Amino acid sequence: MNQQLSIDEYDALEQITKLAKGARPSACIARNSKRLVGIKLVAHRRDGGFELTENGRQTLFIKQCIDGLRAKANDSAAVLSKPVIAFLAKKGHIDIDPVTEQTSISARGRECLADIDAQSKSS
Repeated sequence: MNQQLSIDEYDALEQITKLAKGARPSACIARNSKRLVGIKLVAHRRDGGFELTENGRQTLFIKQCIDGLRAKANDSAAVLSKPVIAFLAKKGHIDIDPVTEQTSISARGRECLADIDAQSKSS
């Protein structure tokens, strides 16, 4: 993620994933589409709609992982999606209890969040 995206731009990416084919884009999507197409996170379809590019899907997934890590840091009972759990566990950012299958943030996950927060403050 080389680009710094606003909350509104992330929201537009999320809405594009839920947009039915042929449906009219929301005002949020329309407002952010020019920049998102320019940085190649979104592509125009032939029918005038929008779709996420591979980079767009990857950016959205990374944001979901970071949000999930923050949720686990703030509330150990927070529920995460299976792909996010699998990715964070594979990277060692969360620990999974083999008996209860409960997840908790690991020391590495806390370090990662601290690094992300430090980078966002320095930008």
